Amino acid sequence: MSTLRFKALETLPFKDFRRDNSVEVPLKLSELFCQNVFSEETMREYLTKEAFNSIMDAVKKGTKIQRHIADQVAVAMKDWAMSKGVTHYTHWFQPLTGSTAEKHDSFFTPIEGGRAIERFSGNLLIQQEPDASSFPNGGIRNTFEARGYTAWDPTSPAFIMGTTLCIPSIFISYTGETLDYKAPLLRALNAVDEAATNVMQYFDKNVTKVTPTLGWEQEYFLVDSALYQSRPDLVLTGKTLLGHAPAKGQQLDDHYFGSIPTRVMNFMMELEVECMKLGIPVTTRHNEVAPNQFELAPMFEEVNVAVDHNSLLMDVMARVAHRHHFHILFHEKPFAGVNGSGKHNNWSLATDTGENLLSPGRNPKKNLQFLTFFVNTIKAVHEYADLLRASIASASNDHRLGANEAPPAIISVFIGSQLFRVLEELEKVKEGKLSPDEKTDLKLNVVGKIPEILLDNTDRNRTSPFAFTGNKFEIRAVGSSANCAESMTVMNTIAAKQLRDFKKEVDALIEKGLKKDEAIFNVLREYIKQCKNIMFEGDGYSDDWAIEAEKRGLNNLKTTPEALKQEMGEKFLSLYEELGIFTHREVEARNEIKLEKYSTVIDIEARVLSDIARNHIIPSALNYQNRLIENVKGLKEIFGEEEFRSLAKEQMSLITSISENVSKIKLGVEDLIKAREEAKAVSDSQKQAEDYCNKVKPLFDDIREASDALEMMVDDELWPMTKYREMLFTK
Repeated sequence: MSTLRFKALETLPFKDFRRDNSVEVPLKLSELFCQNVFSEETMREYLTKEAFNSIMDAVKKGTKIQRHIADQVAVAMKDWAMSKGVTHYTHWFQPLTGSTAEKHDSFFTPIEGGRAIERFSGNLLIQQEPDASSFPNGGIRNTFEARGYTAWDPTSPAFIMGTTLCIPSIFISYTGETLDYKAPLLRALNAVDEAATNVMQYFDKNVTKVTPTLGWEQEYFLVDSALYQSRPDLVLTGKTLLGHAPAKGQQLDDHYFGSIPTRVMNFMMELEVECMKLGIPVTTRHNEVAPNQFELAPMFEEVNVAVDHNSLLMDVMARVAHRHHFHILFHEKPFAGVNGSGKHNNWSLATDTGENLLSPGRNPKKNLQFLTFFVNTIKAVHEYADLLRASIASASNDHRLGANEAPPAIISVFIGSQLFRVLEELEKVKEGKLSPDEKTDLKLNVVGKIPEILLDNTDRNRTSPFAFTGNKFEIRAVGSSANCAESMTVMNTIAAKQLRDFKKEVDALIEKGLKKDEAIFNVLREYIKQCKNIMFEGDGYSDDWAIEAEKRGLNNLKTTPEALKQEMGEKFLSLYEELGIFTHREVEARNEIKLEKYSTVIDIEARVLSDIARNHIIPSALNYQNRLIENVKGLKEIFGEEEFRSLAKEQMSLITSISENVSKIKLGVEDLIKAREEAKAVSDSQKQAEDYCNKVKPLFDDIREASDALEMMVDDELWPMTKYREMLFTK
């Protein structure tokens, strides 16, 4: 490993720190947009009118595609793809590994007479049967039961990667259970569409469909590939497990929104070109707070497509980074002492008539519509805060939450002081019927002024995990390595449930004789009273907030095992089953997968830390100590006893310190190995994860502290194995 590390460094010419890989970009990126996508425009060109209309109905109305239509679509896809040099196709899906998966098959088909043709049928388009035995399943199926199915999702367009036609698909087991992120997300989107459309009948009967939208913000780190290869901990865990911080990190805030380094700009330019070709509408790029940290963000899209695009983007980013001699880090906290990376999920609801339901209108009626969806969203988060917390839980995100501008683990909602005062006014609405004067005052002086209020109310509380930012809610707690589908499935599920309940309560009051607006105001008033506990405008990092949150009944689930334990509550299981998102068995299986992944990640980190400390840190420290001992012996020979003790004082202190820290590392590693073995012996997944969290992780600190102390002394021996300051600056 040591030889490989230093060989990697030899590829890095420090005199010019890599030559720039310049990129040619067309004058208009729009000319590239959807070049490699089987888009609506492309379908119009290649499909018959019957086939095109069938696809559009499937996308917009959820209707089924007939088999003969699928055959037509398959032929059109093949012809289009082959015109661009494609030779293979794959069902592109998102299993519960956290990354994407694909199995490539060729269009090539031998026929009689020693000849061959390219063939692609509707059967092959609609369904494939990959070997599913090695994907996470949480005990749903036995290892020897290898069958699983991928099924085409026509609501997300096919695209080309290299010479392969990629067909977005869901992934299910032989017995029908979901084994991916996409299938439950599609169910949640259907549920919220139905619930929101029903509520919209109070305001606009022309609305026949409500589509959840998502705008994600992807943060990431870039590290030179040679420096990355020199770090076993980065290679094996995606983060630095030890190493002292640079003297200059992000203290001066000079990296944020600074001039983008030339190497990084070239990477970003090529990335944007590739994104345009794949129909990913990226529009924003900038330096983030931490050195070598960056961000890109697209325009809002329909949630399913946005989720697919984010998963695809992460793959494309890694490929492009490699061409520019970078390695990309999606880990939420790859370096200590600097900001981590998130993936803020900006969520809203849009109608097929072109309205954003979380934007106020120009009249009281539209603002009452806005308040309805605004308050119901807050109520949904209030009722299911722990489920939302569980959706963003991971071993890597645990390092990020609660510091360096990342939100804490306590789920709260930030709406701004002015909107909060609006809700306080609505809370005063009297029960039952309203007088004409009360209605007028409420609509004109409270509801009618919302657009003016929002003009100055779009600031964000960076310590809030769930913030209203003008015309959308931003879920800031999602980690940079996460699949957006998990939090989006939860968000749309709880919104659907809440809107269903709201509709029932309003209809019940209307049946009792209240006018529609009166009924809506009455229900909203009660919701505001019930969910005031979760609304918080202050500093989420404050110790006082943790105390106050406990008084309010809000959970502070700081670790993944704590958070995942909550999602198995009967309330959440009933929610999923009621809306048809998951069965009890599927929730249990996914919970098992996440717990097992958590334990495995901690176990790998423990093994890597132990290996580096024993096989890299200690030998280097002992080599340095031996040189010090020889130096002390030489001083003793040259100088007298009295003068020697004075001259060798520092060396003797270092020799002692090295011995003490070596002993600490050895004892720490022994304790860590023992704790790992005890944790692995536990059969219950929840208990095992808790043991890794409570017994294994705390032992990291002692080993890290002793290793860092040695590294400070033997810098030249280890460079650049343990320290990471050079990695934080791209020139």
